[in-house]
Amino acid sequence: MSGEKTFYLETFGCQMNVHDSEKVIGTLLHEGYRQVESVEQAGLILYNTCSIRDKAEQKVFHRLADYKKLQAQGKKFGVLGCVAQQEGEKIFERAPHVSLVCGSASYRNLPQMLAQLEGRSTLQSGVPHVSPILGDVGRRDSGLVAQGSPLVRITGPRVTGLDDRETDQCFETEFTARTNPHRGYITIIEGCDKFCAYCVVPFTRGKERSRTSDSVLAEARQMADLGYTEIQLLGQNVNSYKDPAGKPGSRKTFAELLAAVGEVPGIKRVRFTTSHPRDFGRDIIDAIDAVPTLCDHVHLPVQSGSDKVLNAMQRLYTREQYLERIAWMKSAKRGVSITTDVIVGFPGETEEDFHQTLSLLDEVGYDGVFTFKYSPRPNTPSLALDDAIPDQEKSRRLEVLMSRQKEIQITRYKKYIGSNIEVMVEGRNESRNQWIGRTSHNKTLNFTAPADASPKVGAYVQTRVVGSFPNSLLGEMVV
Repeated sequence: MSGEKTFYLETFGCQMNVHDSEKVIGTLLHEGYRQVESVEQAGLILYNTCSIRDKAEQKVFHRLADYKKLQAQGKKFGVLGCVAQQEGEKIFERAPHVSLVCGSASYRNLPQMLAQLEGRSTLQSGVPHVSPILGDVGRRDSGLVAQGSPLVRITGPRVTGLDDRETDQCFETEFTARTNPHRGYITIIEGCDKFCAYCVVPFTRGKERSRTSDSVLAEARQMADLGYTEIQLLGQNVNSYKDPAGKPGSRKTFAELLAAVGEVPGIKRVRFTTSHPRDFGRDIIDAIDAVPTLCDHVHLPVQSGSDKVLNAMQRLYTREQYLERIAWMKSAKRGVSITTDVIVGFPGETEEDFHQTLSLLDEVGYDGVFTFKYSPRPNTPSLALDDAIPDQEKSRRLEVLMSRQKEIQITRYKKYIGSNIEVMVEGRNESRNQWIGRTSHNKTLNFTAPADASPKVGAYVQTRVVGSFPNSLLGEMVV
């Protein structure tokens, strides 16, 4: 690449991936790159990928195939994130025009990797061309083995940076380019030790490792000083957080860290996602009740309402234990909004198992459900399970579940009509002459405002709810 260094980055997947992309963008900007809005304008084209579902993974490879023709223009391609970690150097076989493959824990090595990609030597700065590689089978060909180190391999014009699942290296990067000036993310824990039978995350993100509470609070204070008013704490299992620093008596639990972030001056809202039911304690609800800035919304994935299926999924809790946590939320003083994830069609799921999931929806009364058809993922234990559910039956069950949940949401959202709710203004829909806001419950509320009292994006305003839909509320700004 010569002349001005430009890059285009497309992100697939969850909020963790969105925040990872902010870290990548910040690093690239610091290295002298300029971000552009299209692949045609870019010299370096990057895809930050998700491998939770097969559909997201295939979308990445379809995108790479679509833009292969751009290689003749001298453009370089890179695959980042979970698919990069999952597929490794096999990506070069499926998409030979890719030059860079980098897992999420290797983003701190991007400056060295970019230097290699550009053909610049990094030896003069003390960085070797090939860093120590992973201490696992199949990656010993260089003779350099260092357990717990990222792999940075240079093979001709290709650069590969992969991560060791057992690494203790933290996932912080020096530079972050936040894309929203009012709401920001802070990753407090990376990786997963749960090994659910269907999930590829432990193999792509590595073991659980937490940041110190001091570093999290320092970043929260810095964000508040910069004008951010909403912070979202992130982790594959955010409530599995374990403070690694300080004496045992001084380490913060997740609930204590949540409360401490909520007490940072200037912060008006604190959210967190995603929680795991096994590690969800009542102290989290106590913190939400005690600290007004903590949003009254909990996303607690259940995946199935059947104990038999939960056991096959290796979810580490029963339906009864899950409902105990729901009871804590329903007893909260503030009225906590609850959302969840559900998988239909897991191997061996009978019609009775499926109906137990439907009955759970009725019993809990979720404000939102993210639904998925089971899809087999590489390296996961569920690949060995018999009694696969036909895709047509998965689709039928998904449709039934979504229809049931829609009915529940219609009823639940109607309850807000006539109430006053504060929203954070996120934008404006000019075609509808409406402002777009989000409530503390994490509900979208579209509202009108007088022309002489138009709110600013990022402001917090009071609205009165005058209507409801299955996925949003309609309101008027209270002047």
